Amino acid sequence: MEKLRVNIIFVCFVIVMACAKKLPEIIADVITETTLYDTDDPAIWINSKDASKSIVFGTDKNTEGAIYAFDLDGKIIEDKTIRNLKRPNNIDLEYGFQLNDSTKVDVIAFTERERQQIRLFSVPDMKPLDHGGFPVFTDAQEPETNLPMGIALYKSPETQKLYAIVGRKTGPKKGYLYQYYLTSDSLGVHSKLVRKFGEFSGKKEIEAIAVDNEAGIVYYSDEMHCIRKYHAEPSKGDEEIYCFGSEYFKEDIEGIAIAKYQDKGFLIVSNQQAHTFNVFDLETNAFIKEINLGTIETDGCDVTTTALGNKFPNGLFVSMNDEKNFFYHDLKKLKLLE
Repeated sequence: MEKLRVNIIFVCFVIVMACAKKLPEIIADVITETTLYDTDDPAIWINSKDASKSIVFGTDKNTEGAIYAFDLDGKIIEDKTIRNLKRPNNIDLEYGFQLNDSTKVDVIAFTERERQQIRLFSVPDMKPLDHGGFPVFTDAQEPETNLPMGIALYKSPETQKLYAIVGRKTGPKKGYLYQYYLTSDSLGVHSKLVRKFGEFSGKKEIEAIAVDNEAGIVYYSDEMHCIRKYHAEPSKGDEEIYCFGSEYFKEDIEGIAIAKYQDKGFLIVSNQQAHTFNVFDLETNAFIKEINLGTIETDGCDVTTTALGNKFPNGLFVSMNDEKNFFYHDLKKLKLLE
């Protein structure tokens, strides 16, 4: 009986300690309508003419998947949604892609894993610019090394060239990421491989990729190892700058979002199995804090510090939730500047 009493006390202690460690939830302002299958990664497009009409795009990762478009109330915009895709995985966007001498367009790019390609569409008219898709990892020899997952767009501040940096389901210890130059001429848009870079621990996979355009730095999650940091500009070489953060994650290091203010920048990274996010200083890589946004098993996330009308006057943080939806938080609620 005494042994049973001790065991009961121990179990109660563990439960109390677990509850005590749970971070208070920052309640979402908006939860989107649900997708059909499996949400994964969002990207925020800012409408320069009317920020209150900005769009959140999000992948629905399935053999019969889609890129969903949501308004700032979380409602699906059907005429901006792209359907009949083969396992779209991650998504990113960029502004002012030079389509021809007189025309610049905003674009979204996403991986279509089961077709071993990336897609490129103009926004907000949602026209394909890729002749049906750009093949990636065409020299792959091993199983699953040709299946694209993560993607980030990088627009060089030095040359204005647009690049797609693409990750995959698995790959070699060196040269895991491929970087493609996206260019346009009278025959349309083209994709050209310009480098292979990036180390891989071999522990799990690499999916989440994010680029700080102004600084020319790419970050990616080596999921059970660390956040890796490299130059995004091909001419600056392939040597790793830093590998950090592993001690702050329960297991998988997932989605990455970069929040930049005038004098301060933050890296917000999904601590997937803890159902939280870790915040790091963008300049020093130092850990700042952990926050709970109420999402479960978050893969991808995105952020903007731009005011999006009255709905999100302080900017917006969007995160995938493992219930076929996305959570919106007014950025001020994350208290990054406090």
